[in-house]
Amino acid sequence: MSNASPADIMPLAKVMARLRDPDTGCPWDIEQDFASIAPYTIEEAYEVADAIEREDMAALRDELGDLLLQVAFHSRMAEQAGHFALQDVIDAITQKMIRRHPHVFGEGARREDGHAQWEVIKAAERAEKEPDPSALAGVAITLPALVRAEKLQNRAARTGFDWPDTVGVIDKIFEELDEVREAEDQDAREEEIGDLLFVVVNLARHLKVDPEVALRKANGKFDRRFRTMEQLAGDAFAGLSLDDKEALWQQAKRREKTE
Repeated sequence: MSNASPADIMPLAKVMARLRDPDTGCPWDIEQDFASIAPYTIEEAYEVADAIEREDMAALRDELGDLLLQVAFHSRMAEQAGHFALQDVIDAITQKMIRRHPHVFGEGARREDGHAQWEVIKAAERAEKEPDPSALAGVAITLPALVRAEKLQNRAARTGFDWPDTVGVIDKIFEELDEVREAEDQDAREEEIGDLLFVVVNLARHLKVDPEVALRKANGKFDRRFRTMEQLAGDAFAGLSLDDKEALWQQAKRREKTE
């Protein structure tokens, strides 16, 4: 067990300060900047999601620690540059959570009004600090493409720019498929595939399906079935005909359904 007091993040901040010390720190840690660390931050967030997906609590504990390290790393770099420190990050998010939950921390508000209040307060905060007046302002460009597509569509929908039901969305999917078929060069194909994916995200949104989760599960399903195919065929797998591999795929599907 650690000697640190419960939920005390400052020992981690001290470790990060030592690692970033220009004279006695770790050369690799010293030479990093926000841009070089950002991919690791994104990767750690995905590893947290992976541990949750696998319901592996030991891994989740470790991955949350790795993600917390990213917060400490960015905060230390910001502190060295004179912008803010880890304590400022903690104070800011604490104040934000209190401010956005008047139904919990305020007086007289009903808890069932919480989500609506959250959105109103969030929009007001965004309007206060964003010079961009667009309804799409603040949707990060660096989000995974499926996630960003859904967020952009949700923002647009709040202005009334949305299909009223799934009928129009499904018709649009078929329209985009036709445009993919008619694309005459690689640039056009890329554009039309992008449009098709964007509309598929819209369908998922209308059906209350998280497209990122849905695709992650589809990836997992493909991974499982393909590995079963390899196990069934053994060393002969690579040399099998496409028809033989399709037969193995169907066998893998049947096996999965009976397990």
